[in-house]
Amino acid sequence: MYKYPKKFPFRLATTSFIYPDKIVPNVVKLGSFFDEIELLLFESKPFIVKDNINGSKIVEVLPSKEEISELEELSKKFDLTYNIHLPVDISLTDSSKSVRFESIETVKQVVALCKPLNPTTYTLHLDFNINEDNPQNNINLEIWRKYVKESLQILSSSLADPSIISIETLNYPFEYIGDIVESCKMSVCIDAGHLIKYGYSIEKLFEKYKTRVPIIHLHGVEFPSLKDHQALNKTPPHILAPTINILKSFKGVVSLELFNYENLSDSLRFLNTFFK
Repeated sequence: MYKYPKKFPFRLATTSFIYPDKIVPNVVKLGSFFDEIELLLFESKPFIVKDNINGSKIVEVLPSKEEISELEELSKKFDLTYNIHLPVDISLTDSSKSVRFESIETVKQVVALCKPLNPTTYTLHLDFNINEDNPQNNINLEIWRKYVKESLQILSSSLADPSIISIETLNYPFEYIGDIVESCKMSVCIDAGHLIKYGYSIEKLFEKYKTRVPIIHLHGVEFPSLKDHQALNKTPPHILAPTINILKSFKGVVSLELFNYENLSDSLRFLNTFFK
């Protein structure tokens, strides 16, 4: 692992899945090189594994209380903080009210589970499930916004500090929900890679929400395929330049949202060329 100099204005993070292993072993390997680790809790639902010898067993996917305790100790050992990426197998915008409510409960469960870690933020996806080709799209958008508002209001009312939830920029214009996020006193996770992939301006978004942005997800987008979560050097420099300019004065957390060692190593070397 390339040990970077402590010269960035921001706190540097990466994910808990750089190595194909569980969260704790990843933190053990990465902890001394980063200020923070993004704990990827992408799945929330236990699954059943069939074993012809020992029979079926239920496998839990969320960290156990023992693993949370281990992560606490590693935080002290490495002088490390965490942020939490909330599950993506839930939907706070589903057309089913019961699914939305169950998803809200899952978020609350994960927040409670990870509370001992004192995370800097919990990142939440609000999936956009509207058919853009539907002639009734404007009506559908308002229904979707209604689901967003209802879910975020319920969630925010259950939290002592709603700003610990950061709503991530995804594949739709953030202005669709920006007013709701602000009214619910939540934060914004700017995913720079998503903005590049879908052609949205990071400058306009950051200027509007910069006081509400605790974290920026940073990853490369390969052209012309637009495959994201790649090494930063896969993105043409002129396309990445607006993001780099913002990072030069950003004081929050920048998480290299990558999922293997090679992309992380290449990205660290690339990033260092801009922060000599």
